[in-house]
Amino acid sequence: MKRDVRAKYVDGFVLAVPKSKINAYLRLARMCSKIWLEHGALEFRECVGDDLQIKMGVPFPKMIKTKPKETVVFSWITYKSRAHRDSVNSKVMKDSRMENMDPKSMPFDFKRMIYGGFKILVNAS
Repeated sequence: MKRDVRAKYVDGFVLAVPKSKINAYLRLARMCSKIWLEHGALEFRECVGDDLQIKMGVPFPKMIKTKPKETVVFSWITYKSRAHRDSVNSKVMKDSRMENMDPKSMPFDFKRMIYGGFKILVNAS
């Protein structure tokens, strides 16, 4: 996998998604990946939980308080800098394809989304 060493900033997300809505989430994620990449994001990744019953630290399901029929989605988008992120996100929010993005209609509980912007400390491949 080729990594973009220009990436200096990341938006990270952790979501609880009902297992029955993973396909709907996948459709949403694919559409969003196109939008973010078209507006300049360097990388857009969506990952669904696979090995979440760990004994070390705080497992994602415990942190996000998943319900029995939910799983965890871990996602990130990379940018050149925080300013680049702000510019890309501004364009994304003005994109007509984002007009119908009502949090109430999302295939996950928007109120339980964990999100933040991060400076990259190590970018090795």
